[in-house]
Amino acid sequence: MNKTEMDLFKQIKVGITYNLKKGIITEPPDAEAEYDDISTILAIKNALETGGCEVDLFEATEELPVKLMKHRPDIIFNIAEGITGRGREAQVPAILNYLGIPFTGSDETTMCIAMDKALTKRLLVSYKIRTPKYKIINAGTAFSVNNLSWPLIVKPNTEGSGKGISELSIVSDAAELCEVLEENISVYKQDMIVEEYIPGREFTVGILGNADKMQVFPPMEILFKDAERSIYSYEVKRDFKKHVKYKCPPDINGDIRVNIERTAAKIYKVLNCRDFARIDFRLSPEGKLYFIEINPLPGLAPGYSDFPIIAGFCGIDHTSLILGILDSALTRSD
Repeated sequence: MNKTEMDLFKQIKVGITYNLKKGIITEPPDAEAEYDDISTILAIKNALETGGCEVDLFEATEELPVKLMKHRPDIIFNIAEGITGRGREAQVPAILNYLGIPFTGSDETTMCIAMDKALTKRLLVSYKIRTPKYKIINAGTAFSVNNLSWPLIVKPNTEGSGKGISELSIVSDAAELCEVLEENISVYKQDMIVEEYIPGREFTVGILGNADKMQVFPPMEILFKDAERSIYSYEVKRDFKKHVKYKCPPDINGDIRVNIERTAAKIYKVLNCRDFARIDFRLSPEGKLYFIEINPLPGLAPGYSDFPIIAGFCGIDHTSLILGILDSALTRSD
């Protein structure tokens, strides 16, 4: 983004809404996984100020509505993950829409749908998007997975950032499945999604913008350094330099790359995503592409989160990425 484009942001009063990592020991241990370090919040603030914006910080606590009404920014740069419940990522967007304050990112409806893995799958399957076969398991109810093929993978249905997922989440028989289900339901206190595990290559795609200005970045492949690891879990993400390496664009033929990018764009549009999102896929050994999940509120930690890493591979630095997201929201709001 050049100086002339940055000048467009001068005199704009931007608020950042966020949930801050507190470093509190919690149960489950990854409860704060989706929250942001203060360094990330300050990096976003610095990027916005570099663009000429006046910036205020708004932690997404119970006082948020009052503070927003008092200070009322022109637009909110939202990275808040919400507090509790299966629709928590929708909490701040819903408040902002209620108060009539424009904001970056997807609205509360998209956030609610995308947070629920099974709901997202049901919707996308109706648009002929291939995804692993799955079943939702409720606590204390009888279930059968006879229609699924082993091995299976067990995940909390409404979590992100790899929460509740590890190598132990891949199960090969009923005994292992019951053991993992019992543990996860006890810890995360929510339904579990059990789906067929797709071996093969893992890709993630970042998208920036809207409509005719939508930019689909090349897929980034996640390559596991340790042959015993095959899950992009929260623990792996915490120490990603030790466990994985990234390649963008990946070594795949042109037809596969086009298929991944077109499928990502279709998913983005079907779910009515706005401004930015990141979408995960697996490519089976047979060459079949499977949608795994979408994050319409991807992390923006410089040098750490997948979305800015993908942008970096494409020559977009962190400041330009943040201002690009803001520009997308401002253009859309006009």
